[in-house]
Amino acid sequence: MAVVAMPTLSLLLLLLLLVSLLAPWPISSSPVQDPELVVREVHKSIANATRNRRSLGYLSCGTGNPIDDCWRCDPDWENNRQRLADCAIGFGKNAIGGRDGKIYVVTDSGDDDPVTPKPGTLRYAVIQDEPLWIIFQRDMTIQLKEELIMNSFKTLDGRGASVHIAGGPCITVQFVTNIIIHGLNIHDCKQGGNANVRDSPRHYGWRTISDGDGVSIFGGSHIWVDHCSLSNCHDGLVDAIHGSTAITISNNYMTHHDKVMLLGHSDTYTQDKNMQVTIAFNHFGEGLVQRMPRCRHGYFHVVNNDYTHWEMYAIGGSANPTINSQGNRFLAPDARFSKEVTKHEDAPEGEWKNWNWRSEGDLMMNGAFFTPSGAGASSSYAKASSLGARPSSLVGTITTNAGALSCRKGSRC
Repeated sequence: MAVVAMPTLSLLLLLLLLVSLLAPWPISSSPVQDPELVVREVHKSIANATRNRRSLGYLSCGTGNPIDDCWRCDPDWENNRQRLADCAIGFGKNAIGGRDGKIYVVTDSGDDDPVTPKPGTLRYAVIQDEPLWIIFQRDMTIQLKEELIMNSFKTLDGRGASVHIAGGPCITVQFVTNIIIHGLNIHDCKQGGNANVRDSPRHYGWRTISDGDGVSIFGGSHIWVDHCSLSNCHDGLVDAIHGSTAITISNNYMTHHDKVMLLGHSDTYTQDKNMQVTIAFNHFGEGLVQRMPRCRHGYFHVVNNDYTHWEMYAIGGSANPTINSQGNRFLAPDARFSKEVTKHEDAPEGEWKNWNWRSEGDLMMNGAFFTPSGAGASSSYAKASSLGARPSSLVGTITTNAGALSCRKGSRC
């Protein structure tokens, strides 16, 4: 048997690099002396790591992204789809979606009747009472006539097809639980009109005008939105309000939008004090303005995201939310007065200086700066901690596959 020799030094360097990507290192809170130099070195390491993983056959494995490393290494992912439900992290990690139900295949991209949907359509699938793991027969664009009202214990799994929810109202998760939304392209979402819409096999009701969010979570719990590409909606890309909690928003690619993410209904809606949301491994990209996220009242873990664009600010809030920012990479815009990552809204400094906002191990680039506040009560940050952050130097690798994946049936994802 032929043996391919590899120089000892190259092998050692490769092993060290793989260990650095896989090891559960604690995050460091010490400032980086020369961030730009670090970033250049990281980019070089990422390129080398990518080449090495491909040559060794690792492909999407060993990225240090715990969600992807949980399922993308399986060459038979297509026949093990429901295993994805065991890969969630953060506050939404117990969202099982339709894991314990049948697989339902969407064969019809139409949405002709929001009250009496046809079998084979997406709307028919999501209103059923039993758990369902919903997949798509082929590439399709679904232009909804009215907002898609989901029932509990459902998974929307776009892997293996290019699925677009676009050009009409989009997805509403209202007073339901255990929802997984994975691998969809959600864009150009519009407001819905006044209409009757079915939300279960036995009930339909009158709906007033919807907001035009990409994903609207209203009084929902155990929700996981992962690996979606979202852009250009009428209101928010992902909003969570009215007592929603146990939510993870991960691995998404967000672009071309103003008010990206609202978490918390209003300053006076105190039921949101129990809200816990994890925002992890997302890429906040071109054409974004603000609210990545904008928080109220609850507890928010913003961890290992890549922020490459904002026009006003990245992370903001009001009504005394606890914001725990760890291991993110913030690249400020060139505009002189838009360098600040944070925005304390709707309160004088004498009030917001007591809100618990911290930055730990974040990488600040091009003049970006985070304005911390509060005394840093350990009990408060414990409620805003949902997973171990990786070093910010690894964010490029962790988020390199953010957004809807180009998975094809019969091949590795």
